Amino acid sequence: MTDKISIFWHRRDLRIHDNAGLYQALKFDHPVLSLFIFDKNILDKLSSKEDKRVLFIHNTLLKVKEQLKDLGSDILIKYGKPDKVWKEILSKYPVAAVFTNRDYEPYAQERDKKLYEYFQKNKIEFKGFKDQVFFEKNEVLKKDGLPYTVFTPYSRKWKEKCNDFYLKAYPNEEYQANYLKISDPLPYPSLDEMGFKKSDITFPTQDFNLKIIQNYAETRDIPSINGTSRLSIHLRFGTVSIRKLAQVALQKNEKFLNELIWRDFYQMILFHFPHSVEKSFKPAYENIPWSNNEEHFKAWCEGKTGYPIVDAGMRELNETGFMHNRVRMVTASFLTKHLLIDWKWGERYFAEKLLDFDLASNIGGWQWAASSGCDAAPYFRVFNPTLQMEKFDKERKYIKHWVPEFGTDDYPTPIVEHKIARQKAIDTYKIVLEKYKAGNIS
Repeated sequence: MTDKISIFWHRRDLRIHDNAGLYQALKFDHPVLSLFIFDKNILDKLSSKEDKRVLFIHNTLLKVKEQLKDLGSDILIKYGKPDKVWKEILSKYPVAAVFTNRDYEPYAQERDKKLYEYFQKNKIEFKGFKDQVFFEKNEVLKKDGLPYTVFTPYSRKWKEKCNDFYLKAYPNEEYQANYLKISDPLPYPSLDEMGFKKSDITFPTQDFNLKIIQNYAETRDIPSINGTSRLSIHLRFGTVSIRKLAQVALQKNEKFLNELIWRDFYQMILFHFPHSVEKSFKPAYENIPWSNNEEHFKAWCEGKTGYPIVDAGMRELNETGFMHNRVRMVTASFLTKHLLIDWKWGERYFAEKLLDFDLASNIGGWQWAASSGCDAAPYFRVFNPTLQMEKFDKERKYIKHWVPEFGTDDYPTPIVEHKIARQKAIDTYKIVLEKYKAGNIS
């Protein structure tokens, strides 16, 4: 092969329709070879070789492969560390340009910076585009040019800025003739080759249930019913377009639209404040003296706290890789406020278990619950898990499904008493914050 080609590097955008970076690659001067890298830097950190997210990606890439085969092309799929994979690719292919969609996580930023420098040395263009979010890093800012740290004014500005230009889908199908023609199938590493195992899990469909979205405001807080879109895994891996979802939300339900805006908000926060991955967004909260009782943490992880809605949520998570959003808030509040366990412990556990794990949203949600984040719940807000159960699972349908021993002698007694734990949390936070305000701690 002597003629120059472009490569489009799929990452959080596992689709060939309405894909910003892919559209730009197909419009460029050279035939386009699609690429995906199973990144060892990420996969080696996974605690389980049965991680279902790897299976989801693997299954999705098979579909992409079939779609490209129908267009006379294919996707190159590699397993390894990106820097080594790219050296191998450049030794085999005459690459003129590399296109991709931007990723705002700290690891991705560092990886892409190094690769940009590497491509420059090899006289290869490296072009990044916005795709996984509706508005990115600096597109929605305050009048003074600084990023918002409170959601409500951010969402107002977001809605003011949103118009048909941003909603319009990229017409990738108009340029499909520009894929690199490939007759012989390209190799595809199996799960076994990468050290991972298959599973019989059924993943949520990516089809839009318009009725659910239309009724989202009324149904989204009831964990026992099918009242949420279940599209989060598809948003995470880009098998659906954020532009398409925003179009639907604008037409059907503002509450659903707000959830999409929260997603953009947290991605923007992560980009501008990367320290929030490891440290409290608000410095004062770094000084909270967490109890970090390991037996309590184990009970929380296993869904054996004696608080039914907390236990139901944790068991749902452990079994399915999903937890209802209302219950995510309750379980996170319980860990940080009732048990006084560091939010980072809970964040890591969710990161390990959630099929839809997204660093920005996970960090944002946990710091919200712990009161340490931007626009967080005030420290004295402590969800009462019993009242949450009464309000959102009055008939105990959700609880009975996930905690069958509820109401029997086999169900554990509460590991802490709500009133005592609540007051302890409020007192602990208050003391630390007053000391910080007085300048006695930094």
